[in-house]
Amino acid sequence: MFAPTLARTLLNAALIAAFFSGYLCLPPAANAAAVAPPPVKEKRVSPASAPASVDFPTIVERYGPAVVNISATASEQSSSVPVPAVIDADDPILALVKHVAPKSQASQDGAARAVTGTGSGFIVSPDGLILTTAHVVDQADEVTVKLTDRREFKAKVLAVDAQSDVALIQIDATKLPTVKLGDSSRVRIGESVLAIGSPDSFANTVAAGIVSATSRTLQDGSSFPFFQTDIVANPDNSGGPLFNRAGEVVGIDVQIYADSDRSPSLAFAIPINMAAKVRSQVQAAQATSPGGLGVEVQDVGPGLAVAFGLPRPAGALVNSVAPGTTAAASGLKPGDVIVRIGDKPIDRSTELGEDAAALPPGTKTTLKLIRNRRPITLTVMVGVSAESAKARPAEGGSGDRLGLSMHPLNEDERRANDLAVGLMVDGVDGAAASAGIQPGDIVLSLNDTLVETQADVSALEAKAGKQVAVLIQRGHARSFVSVAVR
Repeated sequence: MFAPTLARTLLNAALIAAFFSGYLCLPPAANAAAVAPPPVKEKRVSPASAPASVDFPTIVERYGPAVVNISATASEQSSSVPVPAVIDADDPILALVKHVAPKSQASQDGAARAVTGTGSGFIVSPDGLILTTAHVVDQADEVTVKLTDRREFKAKVLAVDAQSDVALIQIDATKLPTVKLGDSSRVRIGESVLAIGSPDSFANTVAAGIVSATSRTLQDGSSFPFFQTDIVANPDNSGGPLFNRAGEVVGIDVQIYADSDRSPSLAFAIPINMAAKVRSQVQAAQATSPGGLGVEVQDVGPGLAVAFGLPRPAGALVNSVAPGTTAAASGLKPGDVIVRIGDKPIDRSTELGEDAAALPPGTKTTLKLIRNRRPITLTVMVGVSAESAKARPAEGGSGDRLGLSMHPLNEDERRANDLAVGLMVDGVDGAAASAGIQPGDIVLSLNDTLVETQADVSALEAKAGKQVAVLIQRGHARSFVSVAVR
């Protein structure tokens, strides 16, 4: 679960750092003669441009709950970690690879072994978006996230960018604590930074230091965009946030643990601006995918705002509409400027993807837009194709008052969820969608009556009143949901 591209890049940086470390160990007289700089004018930084300083304990108290523990499991066959065939025993990268993905003991019957990786991450949106490093979750079959409040969630890997070593994962939760993102282009050599991790599942660990170096050009001419710190972080802090004195995340922590006396352990940080680009690309893809709204959009600049007759440069300008999506079926066209989805105004194009992704698949919502300088309102269904939407019976129709499409649990699903019976939700519409039921939920009972087949559900729907108590299991947590039906 370690990106080879990053490994090579960090190895080059490690060798350079080792070279400079040796250079600084010259005898005092020679060293002084070699490095004594000529007098220079003191460079002052305008107080107005520097963010207000916050003490480190306050940063930990305020943002520590947004730092999470991540564990990822993959079969050895699917793991991308070549240990130790490709990596030399004295390679400083080896310790990190061993630490991130130690191999378990082989089973007696020769079955595929499991490779487990652990690390940290941090929540960047209240609906469960989490940033971490790619080598923690790359090619994982299962990812588990643990919060400091002792809640656990199964996570979905949305994106892994091996070039930048950034990964974006999602958990199914709302109203979560988040960090505040800063601007990594303003990071300066010598400034104080703080790393927060969550290596012990439910507790934070903290380490502080300074920025040792920013981006540079390596000996082979390639660019090394990460910056280096002198932080000696705790194990499994890789993927956690690196804060500046203003309490802003300016990087993602990456630790290189050396097992040789020749090379020091090194600490790097992925600039947060690189991670922000990965996040924006993922959210744009969500907005344009057939499972999202099915549209390709862009920001509206001042010039476009004038051309489209908008009062200010805001909204998501539609460049194209994917055929076969509900957006196309609703009549959305290129040139429309979406200014609101549901009751949420759209200021930038990425917000459209965020707000659409926050809605349960199958939810009907409204799009308010400007077309030919006139306001228009359209109704679309999020997360399904136009064909699927047409195939769904109308809300309130005979035998489908809840709006649920389900199948009985198969053997693997029963084992995975530790259930004897139940119905897996495949699609949601109408009353069930409004109540918050989602695809992937497992329906166990209706009005205190266990259900095993779709026929059981249809029979109970037919004689139910205007409120139906649906017992669902999401993950391994159960709850009753009250569904208002007609």
